[in-house]
Amino acid sequence: MRLENILPFVHSLLKQALKPDARALDGTAGNGNDTLMLARSIGSGGKVWAFDVQEQALANTRMRLEEAGMADRVELILDGHENLATHIREPLDAAVFNFGWLPGGDKTRTTQAATSVAALSAAVSLLEESGLLVAVLYPGHEAGFAEAQAVEEWAAALPQQQFAVLKYVFTNRQNRPPYLLAIEKLRQK
Repeated sequence: MRLENILPFVHSLLKQALKPDARALDGTAGNGNDTLMLARSIGSGGKVWAFDVQEQALANTRMRLEEAGMADRVELILDGHENLATHIREPLDAAVFNFGWLPGGDKTRTTQAATSVAALSAAVSLLEESGLLVAVLYPGHEAGFAEAQAVEEWAAALPQQQFAVLKYVFTNRQNRPPYLLAIEKLRQK
């Protein structure tokens, strides 16, 4: 056995949650890595919604999807993820948020605590029973630290009868390493 780093672990969790014809959300499209993994996992009958506020991020994602022949499975949305409920009316099987900044982009343009918590709240309300939401947090920079604290407070307040929340972090890594919160919507009896 080998402990997986954060992003490979995120992808393995999402692949387990997604079946053909699934519906998924990428709340932070970035360069399209998570979006492409979701598109591959849902099959030709599924759908992915991918959000970003930066046109460059959506252009990068579109190019990655087109190169892989997966663009028809994804709706790219130029809007803040906090507005996702105005664009998505269907239940979700999975959602991913990889917070922080656009890799290779302007590091002063980061996701923010208030809009991220609003987006997470909207996403969990759309989750199907047994649906999975994963959030990667980056507390190593000032905005990321505040965001991580706010997201953890929000996640800790989710009712345990309805949600299971897992924190996956390498505690012996230096400089406040990134970590994952995985939230499963439990089946109601």
